[in-house]
Amino acid sequence: MTADPRTTAPTVGSLLAPASWQTVDLISDLHLQGSEIATFEAWRQYMATTPAQAVLILGDLFEVWVGDDAAAKDPFLQQCAEVLNATAQKAFVAFLPGNRDFLVGRDYLGPLGVETLTDPTLLELGAQRLLLTHGDALCLADKPYQAFRLQARNPEWQHAFLSKPLAEREEFARSLRALSESQKHEGMSFADADPAMSLFWLHHTQADEIIHGHTHKPATHPLGAGKRQVLSDWSLDHAPNRAQVYRLHRDGPAQRLNLI
Repeated sequence: MTADPRTTAPTVGSLLAPASWQTVDLISDLHLQGSEIATFEAWRQYMATTPAQAVLILGDLFEVWVGDDAAAKDPFLQQCAEVLNATAQKAFVAFLPGNRDFLVGRDYLGPLGVETLTDPTLLELGAQRLLLTHGDALCLADKPYQAFRLQARNPEWQHAFLSKPLAEREEFARSLRALSESQKHEGMSFADADPAMSLFWLHHTQADEIIHGHTHKPATHPLGAGKRQVLSDWSLDHAPNRAQVYRLHRDGPAQRLNLI
């Protein structure tokens, strides 16, 4: 009998913010790709100028990722690496995998000085307990995706996929992107986070808030005695333009900063 995900405790990572972290920035769902340079340039400018002591990327930084070996042959991914590395010289930078870029690995991130976070991760910032996740695992109503997610997070599936020739992996990624675009044109939207599962995660980790992206619907939702904060996606190449940073403060309320 399959366990009910609404009452199954997740494996939770831990991130204890040192006292020097007075400001922590959270971003997600930039979907960076070489064909959308305005979004990339906004991200590059933000990363170069943020005053935060930590930048935590909660998944889907990239539109697609077919393996760390692809970066060596892709000038755009090398530009992204330069931005990440430059930011990691002045701040703590961490990446939590999304549904588009869950195959980003240590071979790419490690040399750049970027840490990898477990999904979900409990961030303790002063007195605040904040559960960080990409959010896709919470969207139980999207049954076809949840079936794929279960398969694709299996280490055996990942090893088999990454063992395929790069051209074959890139063709697979193109087919997934084409399907995603067709769904957008048909007016399909992301499923929202399941309320019961979200509340269980909140109680299980004794967190004050869950913070996630994935749904592209930035908002603040009540969740039991706590809250569920949804991050914005970024898009400066297609209307409506949007680029938002969720900025945490050790000793004050969080801010939603619109960069445009």
